[in-house]
Amino acid sequence: VASFLSIPIEIVAVLGSLVLLILSWYYLRTNPVDILKKTPWHILIFAFSMYVIIYGLHNAGLTAALVSWLEPVVSQHLLYASFAMGGLVSLLSNVFNNHPALMIGTITLTEMGLDPVTLKTIYLANIIGSDIGSLLLPIGTLASLIWMYILKQNKIKVKWKDYLSVSLIVIPLTTVVTLFLLFYWVHLFFAL
Repeated sequence: VASFLSIPIEIVAVLGSLVLLILSWYYLRTNPVDILKKTPWHILIFAFSMYVIIYGLHNAGLTAALVSWLEPVVSQHLLYASFAMGGLVSLLSNVFNNHPALMIGTITLTEMGLDPVTLKTIYLANIIGSDIGSLLLPIGTLASLIWMYILKQNKIKVKWKDYLSVSLIVIPLTTVVTLFLLFYWVHLFFAL
C-alpha cells in the first residue's frame, strides 16, 4: 500500500516502530525507555557498518569483478547459475552478514543484463543463499546475532562448536536441496 501511495519505506518503518512502542506501553505497560535501553545497539551498528563496507566494495569494483567472473557460468545453464549465485551469497552472508551479501548479489544480478526468467530465478537463488545458507555460522544473520545476544543475557551458553556441529550438517544439505528444487520448479513450470 505504501509503495502504491508513494510513501517512502523509511517513514513506514519509523511509524510502525512508534505504533508498536505505543501499543506495548499501553497494553503491556512496558516503558518505552526501558525497551530502548535494552536494545542491542552494538548489533545494529555492526549491521549498518556492514552495509557501508559492502557499498564501498561495490564502488571499488567488487560487483564488476563478480559480474565478469559469474557471467560465463550464468550464461551456460540455469542450474549452474542458481548454484553459483546461491552459493556465492551463502558464502558472502557468512563473511559479511546476509543483508549486505544479498545487496551485493542483487547489484551483481542487475548489472548482468539477464532475461526475465533467469533474473528472477537467480534472484530467488540469492534469497535462498541469504536466508538458508547464511545460517552456517552464527554471524551470518542479524537474527542469529540477536538470538545469541539474548541467550547470553539470560546466561544460556551456546558454544560455536555446538552450533557448528548441527549447522555444518543441516545448512549445506538444506541449501543444496532447496536450490535444486528451485531449478526443478522453474524447469517444470517454464519448460526451460
